[in-house]
Formats: sequence, C-alpha cells, structure tokens
Amino acid sequence: MTDSTDATDPAVTAPERRPGGRTARVRAQVLAAVRAELAETGHEGLTVEGVAARAGVHRTTVYRRWRDVGGLLVDVIDAAGETNWQPPDTGSLRGDLTALNREIQESLVVRPSFAVALMAASFHSEQAARAQTRLWADRYAQCEILVERAVERGELPARAATDLDARGLLIAATAPLYHQVVLLRADPDPLLPERAAEAVVLAAAAGAFSVPRDVDAGPGAVGPPGRVPRHERNSPRRRPG
Repeated sequence: MTDSTDATDPAVTAPERRPGGRTARVRAQVLAAVRAELAETGHEGLTVEGVAARAGVHRTTVYRRWRDVGGLLVDVIDAAGETNWQPPDTGSLRGDLTALNREIQESLVVRPSFAVALMAASFHSEQAARAQTRLWADRYAQCEILVERAVERGELPARAATDLDARGLLIAATAPLYHQVVLLRADPDPLLPERAAEAVVLAAAAGAFSVPRDVDAGPGAVGPPGRVPRHERNSPRRRPG
C-alpha cells in the first residue's frame, strides 16, 4: 500500500496528542499494534483495520486520530524518538562504537525485525520517510557526544586548524552493519561490530575525518576541547531518544 495522503496538511503530519489518561493508553496500544503488524506482515500488510483489531480499539478511533497508515507510521517513528535511550559510555571511543554497533546489529538480525520493516515502509510513505530522516538525524546528533568525549580524552587529534567531522565518523562506523545485514542479507558476523569500530578509530586518529575550518563540515563538526560543537550552537539541545 502506497501512502498518497497530502503530507502538507498540518493535521496529517502532526496529529493532535493529548497527554495522559485514556488518550495515552489508546496511543500506546495502537503504536504497539503498529510495531507488531509491521514486523510480522511488512508495510504491504499494514492496514488501519488490522492495527485497530490488534489494539482492541474501534477503527474509527484510529482513523480520527491518525487518518491513515502514513499517520500511524509517523507516530510510531516519533515515539521511538521519545524513548530515554542514551549512547554507550564505555570509557573509550572504540568501546563506545563497538557497543553502538552491537545494538544496531541486534536490532537488524532479530526476527521479526521492526527496524528493517520500518526502513522498508519508509520507501512507500513520504510521511514516514521524512519522520525517519528526522529520527536518524537526532540519533546521530545524540551520538556525537562519543566523538566529543574521545577528543577530550586525547584519543583523537584536536588540531587548531581543523574541525572533526563527527557525523561522518559515526556514519562510517555504523554503515558496515547495514551493508552486511540489510543490503547483502548475509548472516550476522559477531566480530563485525568491533572490527568496524576499530577501523574507524584508526582512520580518525590518522586524521581521516579532520576538515579544515574554512570548509563547512556540517552539523556534526566537533572542535578542540572547550569549543562548542556546531550542532549545539546552531540548534537547541535535542531531547534524548
């Protein structure tokens, strides 16, 4: 099913949410049903009626609040950003990236995998694609603290003439997991999380992610200790998620 709802309608992209009480319970039931339906049947089998039946609510309740499958997907992605997830803190960049990669690999290989199903669904829904892009951007911004701590510990170079592309470093560290499991559909390699982390740490220590200050490194640029990262200067602190 392809989402054809006009995503420019504010009522569609940001459905009214009243905190607490029955409304919160219904939302929790419905979103849990979306996750289960999506993981079991994929986007093609996801319907408002199926979600309503699994959640134990009337379908008119779902239509009134979420309107369609696209609205359900947006809200389930937004809910993922509301969880109190924190990046690993093992005391070293290699350890942090390894732990992060292990979390990612586990989410991709578990069956059924909600993470993989949600990625597939985003190709069928413009609303879901935008929501997932926001979520990924928030996650990478949140994980930039791993790179900032590594600079402060002296694990990575803090040169006066360069910024460190934290976002690029994080993408390079995590990409092999998605490539191996999602693109190649290969069996999970228990050594890959650590190997990918180690390769990126070695590359970063050699200056692979250092960018001259006169080049815009983007929102993931991290400077020397004491210098406020660009993603914090240009935008308010993102909520944990």
